[in-house]
Amino acid sequence: MMDSQTTALTRIKDSGLRITKQRRTLIDYLCQQSNHYVPVTAVDAHMRTLYPGMSHDTIYRNLKEFAALDVVETEVQSERSVVKIQCDYQHPHHHHFICTNCHRVQEIQLCPEDFFAQQLPGARITGHNVELYGLCADCAQTQSPADK
Repeated sequence: MMDSQTTALTRIKDSGLRITKQRRTLIDYLCQQSNHYVPVTAVDAHMRTLYPGMSHDTIYRNLKEFAALDVVETEVQSERSVVKIQCDYQHPHHHHFICTNCHRVQEIQLCPEDFFAQQLPGARITGHNVELYGLCADCAQTQSPADK
Protein backbone atom coordinates (compact mmCIF):
# COMPACT_ATOMS: atom_id res chain seq x y z
CA MET A 1 0.00 0.00 0.00
CA MET A 2 1.32 3.45 -0.94
CA ASP A 3 1.82 6.16 1.66
CA SER A 4 -0.17 9.41 1.51
CA GLN A 5 2.59 11.38 -0.16
CA THR A 6 3.14 8.82 -2.92
CA THR A 7 -0.60 8.41 -3.48
CA ALA A 8 -1.10 12.18 -3.65
CA LEU A 9 1.72 12.68 -6.15
CA THR A 10 0.49 9.75 -8.26
CA ARG A 11 -3.04 11.20 -8.40
CA ILE A 12 -1.69 14.62 -9.35
CA LYS A 13 0.49 13.16 -12.10
CA ASP A 14 -2.28 10.87 -13.37
CA SER A 15 -4.59 13.90 -13.68
CA GLY A 16 -2.20 15.47 -16.17
CA LEU A 17 -0.73 18.05 -13.82
CA ARG A 18 3.05 18.27 -13.69
CA ILE A 19 4.84 17.45 -10.46
CA THR A 20 6.74 20.69 -9.97
CA LYS A 21 9.06 21.30 -7.02
CA GLN A 22 6.45 23.70 -5.61
CA ARG A 23 3.66 21.10 -5.81
CA ARG A 24 5.93 18.48 -4.25
CA THR A 25 6.83 20.92 -1.45
CA LEU A 26 3.14 21.68 -0.87
CA ILE A 27 2.31 17.97 -0.59
CA ASP A 28 5.35 17.39 1.66
CA TYR A 29 4.23 20.18 3.99
CA LEU A 30 0.67 18.85 4.24
CA CYS A 31 1.93 15.29 4.82
CA GLN A 32 4.02 16.56 7.74
CA GLN A 33 0.76 17.90 9.24
CA SER A 34 -1.28 14.81 8.31
CA ASN A 35 -3.22 14.60 11.60
CA HIS A 36 -4.19 18.27 11.67
CA TYR A 37 -6.06 20.78 9.58
CA VAL A 38 -3.79 23.68 8.62
CA PRO A 39 -5.13 27.18 7.96
CA VAL A 40 -4.81 27.96 4.25
CA THR A 41 -3.16 31.23 5.24
CA ALA A 42 -0.43 29.25 7.05
CA VAL A 43 0.10 27.08 3.96
CA ASP A 44 0.32 30.24 1.88
CA ALA A 45 2.85 31.82 4.28
CA HIS A 46 4.97 28.64 4.36
CA MET A 47 5.07 28.35 0.57
CA ARG A 48 5.83 32.04 0.05
CA THR A 49 8.69 31.81 2.55
CA LEU A 50 10.24 28.99 0.51
CA TYR A 51 9.27 30.45 -2.88
CA PRO A 52 9.05 34.25 -2.51
CA GLY A 53 8.00 34.72 -6.14
CA MET A 54 5.07 32.33 -5.84
CA SER A 55 1.73 34.13 -5.96
CA HIS A 56 -1.17 33.68 -3.58
CA ASP A 57 -3.31 32.75 -6.59
CA THR A 58 -0.98 29.90 -7.54
CA ILE A 59 -1.05 28.44 -4.04
CA TYR A 60 -4.84 28.68 -3.73
CA ARG A 61 -5.35 27.31 -7.26
CA ASN A 62 -3.14 24.30 -6.47
CA LEU A 63 -5.08 23.61 -3.27
CA LYS A 64 -8.35 23.84 -5.20
CA GLU A 65 -7.04 21.45 -7.87
CA PHE A 66 -5.80 19.05 -5.18
CA ALA A 67 -9.23 19.14 -3.52
CA ALA A 68 -10.93 18.31 -6.83
CA LEU A 69 -8.62 15.27 -7.09
CA ASP A 70 -9.43 14.20 -3.48
CA VAL A 71 -5.76 14.70 -2.61
CA VAL A 72 -6.62 17.17 0.16
CA GLU A 73 -9.63 17.76 2.38
CA THR A 74 -10.81 21.35 2.83
CA GLU A 75 -13.35 22.93 5.13
CA VAL A 76 -14.12 26.10 7.03
CA GLN A 77 -13.45 26.23 10.77
CA SER A 78 -14.15 29.36 12.80
CA GLU A 79 -14.68 31.34 9.60
CA ARG A 80 -11.28 30.40 8.11
CA SER A 81 -10.41 27.93 5.39
CA VAL A 82 -8.34 24.96 6.49
CA VAL A 83 -6.81 22.06 4.60
CA LYS A 84 -5.24 18.68 5.31
CA ILE A 85 -3.89 15.84 3.27
CA GLN A 86 -6.48 13.18 2.45
CA CYS A 87 -6.48 10.61 5.26
CA ASP A 88 -8.33 7.83 3.43
CA TYR A 89 -7.89 7.52 -0.33
CA GLN A 90 -10.03 4.37 -0.43
CA HIS A 91 -13.00 6.14 1.19
CA PRO A 92 -12.82 9.86 0.44
CA HIS A 93 -16.24 10.36 2.05
CA HIS A 94 -15.68 10.10 5.78
CA HIS A 95 -16.02 12.13 8.94
CA HIS A 96 -13.70 13.36 11.68
CA PHE A 97 -13.26 13.76 15.40
CA ILE A 98 -11.22 16.89 16.14
CA CYS A 99 -9.56 17.35 19.53
CA THR A 100 -10.30 20.81 20.88
CA ASN A 101 -7.06 20.77 22.85
CA CYS A 102 -4.29 19.42 20.58
CA HIS A 103 -6.31 19.75 17.31
CA ARG A 104 -5.50 16.19 16.26
CA VAL A 105 -7.88 14.87 13.60
CA GLN A 106 -9.08 11.27 13.74
CA GLU A 107 -11.06 9.61 10.98
CA ILE A 108 -14.52 8.19 11.71
CA GLN A 109 -15.63 5.45 9.31
CA LEU A 110 -19.33 5.39 10.19
CA CYS A 111 -21.54 7.66 8.08
CA PRO A 112 -24.85 8.74 9.67
CA GLU A 113 -26.57 9.76 6.41
CA ASP A 114 -29.01 6.81 6.47
CA PHE A 115 -29.98 7.65 10.06
CA PHE A 116 -30.73 11.24 9.07
CA ALA A 117 -32.64 10.13 5.96
CA GLN A 118 -34.93 8.03 8.18
CA GLN A 119 -35.65 11.12 10.27
CA LEU A 120 -36.65 13.11 7.17
CA PRO A 121 -39.14 11.01 5.15
CA GLY A 122 -39.56 12.30 1.62
CA ALA A 123 -36.57 14.64 1.83
CA ARG A 124 -33.67 14.37 -0.59
CA ILE A 125 -30.36 14.86 1.22
CA THR A 126 -27.83 16.33 -1.19
CA GLY A 127 -24.83 16.43 1.12
CA HIS A 128 -23.61 16.57 4.66
CA ASN A 129 -20.55 17.10 6.82
CA VAL A 130 -20.31 15.56 10.27
CA GLU A 131 -17.56 16.46 12.71
CA LEU A 132 -17.31 15.62 16.36
CA TYR A 133 -15.35 17.81 18.76
CA GLY A 134 -13.96 17.06 22.20
CA LEU A 135 -10.83 15.79 23.90
CA CYS A 136 -8.91 12.93 22.29
CA ALA A 137 -7.99 9.99 24.51
CA ASP A 138 -4.50 11.37 25.21
CA CYS A 139 -5.74 14.84 26.17
CA ALA A 140 -8.63 13.43 28.22
CA GLN A 141 -6.20 11.23 30.13
CA THR A 142 -3.87 14.13 30.96
CA GLN A 143 -6.67 16.52 31.91
CA SER A 144 -6.58 17.50 35.58
CA PRO A 145 -9.33 16.05 37.82
CA ALA A 146 -10.66 19.59 38.49
CA ASP A 147 -11.29 20.07 34.75
CA LYS A 148 -13.31 16.85 34.33
